Amino acid sequence: MREVRLLTESWEMQAPFRITGHVFTGAHVLYVELREGAHTGRGEASGVYYFGEDAPGMLAQAESVREALESGAEREDLRRLLPAGGARNAIDCALWDLEAKRSGRSIWELARIAANELTTFETVGLDTPERMAAQARALGSPRIKAKLDAELPLERIAAVRAARPDAEIIVDANQGWNLEQLLAFAPGLHAAGVAMIEQPLPRGADAALEGLVLPLPLCADESCVDTTEFEAAARRYQVINIKLDKTGGLTEALELARMARARGIGLMVGNMLGTSLAMAPGYVVGQLCRFVDLDGPLYLRRDREPRMDCHAGRLAIPRRELWG
Repeated sequence: MREVRLLTESWEMQAPFRITGHVFTGAHVLYVELREGAHTGRGEASGVYYFGEDAPGMLAQAESVREALESGAEREDLRRLLPAGGARNAIDCALWDLEAKRSGRSIWELARIAANELTTFETVGLDTPERMAAQARALGSPRIKAKLDAELPLERIAAVRAARPDAEIIVDANQGWNLEQLLAFAPGLHAAGVAMIEQPLPRGADAALEGLVLPLPLCADESCVDTTEFEAAARRYQVINIKLDKTGGLTEALELARMARARGIGLMVGNMLGTSLAMAPGYVVGQLCRFVDLDGPLYLRRDREPRMDCHAGRLAIPRRELWG
């Protein structure tokens, strides 16, 4: 019989973090531990905030499949038992970790993906142009992601660019623009050297992007949750941001990544905040991605141990003691 441990945890942030329509004050996560004899697999998830997921709700979902997990349910069973979302993510990742430990093989062997060091984008939260410039100046990574809304986007990016002329910059509107604003802002962002715009229009209101030609690529985040939404996203976007909380785990995330690569769609891996335990499975997906955004633990007051080391944006390969 497999032992199952499910609980919620809260991880305090260094400071509130603002994006369009939401302010994050901490990472409130579901933690999953699956034990078989001497082997323990672990997983963590923050959930999808814009779908109303929270730690208590994820815990209730996970509890609903406790008996199946105790009886030995594996990853493919889980995809039938739970919908995509945070609860399935935490359990799926714990099952990958458990499989690695049971088999004596690494996650890289199981997933048949080579492990290479990644450089993560570090995020500048939504603020005044001056404060965003100060944030950008303080970051060590050569890659910066700036959060924008419809107020002063070009001024904000001009300030970030002036502060970090060396950096590759992408921007994320978090559904905060309409089509007219996207068309107005895109040329100026391109002129400022922005490499990509993430989720400019609201989820469900982006059909107008089909056939649209802009001077820089668009990335689907909220508009592509999992494989069931890939076809529509592939017609509207040039890049897809894969987040394990959206896909419901690494299993579905890898399937989505392979679908996108087969169609020539670019890839990004992102996160919903969390500790290094939540970032480690995303590191696997990151090996397939042009854009990597796994900076969540950098905004927490403390991290889980052992942690993933990050220096000047260079994110070390996760140690097996952490996950995988």
